Amino acid sequence: MGELSLNGEVRRINGVLPMVIKAQRCGVKEIYIPAPNAAEGAVVRGITVYPVRNVGQLLSHLTGGEKITPVSESDFKSYSLPDNLPDFSDVKGQHEAKRALEVAAAGGHNVMMIGPPGSGKSMLAKRIPSILPDMTFEESLETTNIYSVAGVLPKGISLIKARPFRSPHHTVSPAGLSGGGTVPRPGEISLAHNGVLFLDELPEFSRTSMEVLRQPIEDGKITIARVAATFSYPCSVMLVCAMNPCRCGWYGHPSGRCTCTEQSIRRYLGRLSGPLLDRIDICVDVPALEYEELASSEGTGEPSSAIRARVNAARAKQTARFGPNGPVCNAQMGPQHLRKYCRLDEDCQKLIQGAYERLGLTARSYDRVLRVARTIADLDGARDIALSHLAEALQYRPPAYLRR
Repeated sequence: MGELSLNGEVRRINGVLPMVIKAQRCGVKEIYIPAPNAAEGAVVRGITVYPVRNVGQLLSHLTGGEKITPVSESDFKSYSLPDNLPDFSDVKGQHEAKRALEVAAAGGHNVMMIGPPGSGKSMLAKRIPSILPDMTFEESLETTNIYSVAGVLPKGISLIKARPFRSPHHTVSPAGLSGGGTVPRPGEISLAHNGVLFLDELPEFSRTSMEVLRQPIEDGKITIARVAATFSYPCSVMLVCAMNPCRCGWYGHPSGRCTCTEQSIRRYLGRLSGPLLDRIDICVDVPALEYEELASSEGTGEPSSAIRARVNAARAKQTARFGPNGPVCNAQMGPQHLRKYCRLDEDCQKLIQGAYERLGLTARSYDRVLRVARTIADLDGARDIALSHLAEALQYRPPAYLRR
């Protein structure tokens, strides 16, 4: 398979990887693909892949002439972080935000950062890839599949081993986020599969674009219906959002710098729907730093490598707990897993009962609190959820001014 040019050249095509996988599953033993797609097809085991440059070469091979050397299977090696990746040690202060992002990375939870301009929200988000857990071979194959279909697989890359980090601008269209077009292609949410989708200045996105996210975040896949066919793309992502507390960004700051009226604040925050906020597991304030914190000449903060080691250890506990056919992380736990692994003692039940009524939790947000508490317990090395784990998870619920 390939694209044949008028001069006999076999050109590269999109979607070779899923085609080769399907051929192998159907019992095909040999397959001929364009040479530029060779590295992409070589990751599939159990099928011989021949890279073809032109029709003449293929004809010679099939008629007993010069044989095409098959591509050897690519060995999967774990991804090593590049030296130039932004590190958490660069971030001064913001210990609460760093802790929240560590919990989010350990359990695959959706997170929202709220703070004034220049407080470091984008800086923190861009450092999340440095603490994400290692990708498994299956995750790498799934992500590479999507990039192959979309035609954006980097040249010479056979497998994507780094978790994706996608950051679309707030002017992106709903189709750009979800996918679509005359010939449907994966959108930003699918290109972030097994990685991070970062939405900066969340209220600036159109209401339609934000609402597009609701079903895919919950289901881990998105379906695009067209007259000719229906397409489904996976989109199991860690959603990371950042926003100002008001349009000017200084609502609630002790300096009183906010110039927004109460009506404009309500209108600005009203762009976020309750159902969308209900799907956020962790909400954390990122306050403006004081001069003393910025000017401090003390040593740097904790490096990403130390945080990543704890995240990998917590994910290893989750993998052992759920088994090969279970959820990948705590954020994907279903009702049966919550009943089995998130049991609460009497003190914890009293705490969450009071919070349920006081914070106006829904059934969905109740489950999300339990998932976050389970992740905090995993980071703590605890077998059961303790009162301190549950209390921290409850602190991460959206603040009252967002829920009004």
